[in-house]
Amino acid sequence: MRVVIAEDSVLLREGISRLLAEYGHDVVAAEGDASRLLAVVVEHQPDLVIVDVRMPPTHTDEGLRAAVELRSVRPATPVLVLSQYVEERYATELLALGTVGVGYLLKERVADVREFVEAAQRVADGGTALDPEVVAQLFARSRRRDPLDALSPREREVLSLMAQGLSNVAIASTLVVSGGAVEKHISSIFTKLDLPPSEHEHRRVLAVLRYVSDT
Repeated sequence: MRVVIAEDSVLLREGISRLLAEYGHDVVAAEGDASRLLAVVVEHQPDLVIVDVRMPPTHTDEGLRAAVELRSVRPATPVLVLSQYVEERYATELLALGTVGVGYLLKERVADVREFVEAAQRVADGGTALDPEVVAQLFARSRRRDPLDALSPREREVLSLMAQGLSNVAIASTLVVSGGAVEKHISSIFTKLDLPPSEHEHRRVLAVLRYVSDT
């Protein structure tokens, strides 16, 4: 099994590399910066990508966002997220892209080395490896889901600019997109927020009010 690792902790990165090597696997690249993940995967064509959630520069969710981007562009690439906590939003997006070849394990709950290696191999073979705590938190999130959660990152950007009072033209200029693209995003926002056309209500205002009340 050929593996790419994205982990900013040098000790953990080296530890996982040596562990996998002991079990006969080949770590073809080990990166400390999530921004290079896609390029490295394209270069090495690994059987598995192991990625941490919190990585530079902000140490918040760069690693998991990179994993979501990777699966969007290369859906056949098996990805195993290894983290200290559950980042619900992007974990949901990652799983929504397909559960074939996907894993999400919590570092502190990995108690057996052999089980970890077996989980990694299972994901590489197209299976899944989800920590029960991850499943529990995502299930709880689904039960309390807000309509705004259905919006894509770009749609949330558009809605944020709408809340700032920008016109469609100004939004298009800010995001460097066409006016037609902005109109398409706004139409999708209205649909996802269940705001049908009405003679008596201003959908743009209602959408902004929902955004403001949620932030």
